[in-house]
Amino acid sequence: MSLKIRKNKAAALPPTCPVGECMVMLGGAWAPNIIWYLSGGPRRFSELKIDIPGISAKVLSTRLKEMEEKGAIERRIVPTSPPSVEYRLSDLGQEFVPAIHAIVEVGHKLKLRREAKLAEEAAVGNAAQPSLA
Repeated sequence: MSLKIRKNKAAALPPTCPVGECMVMLGGAWAPNIIWYLSGGPRRFSELKIDIPGISAKVLSTRLKEMEEKGAIERRIVPTSPPSVEYRLSDLGQEFVPAIHAIVEVGHKLKLRREAKLAEEAAVGNAAQPSLA
């Protein structure tokens, strides 16, 4: 006996999926972190390197270049001595900020649920063990 296939009530996505387009931008390693830190204002490469522990200089450089090519960030040479470069979110990049904030909020909720479940499992496990006292 097979189950009846139900009709999907969600609207169909266009042939070129906008969700996929966004995920191409956000799917790269560290891209959401870069957007997060640039949402606070322009940052130099060395500042971003400090902001994002664990990212290598090579990966940061690659991600910044990719995100600039995709139009999410802008690179500006600052006329200092010696010259420096700073990065900022473009108008397009700014549009990702509310989505990143929403993902962070959901992430906090997921973390709390996981921690509560682990605490509950630990309490049940401790209650099941006989006391040695």
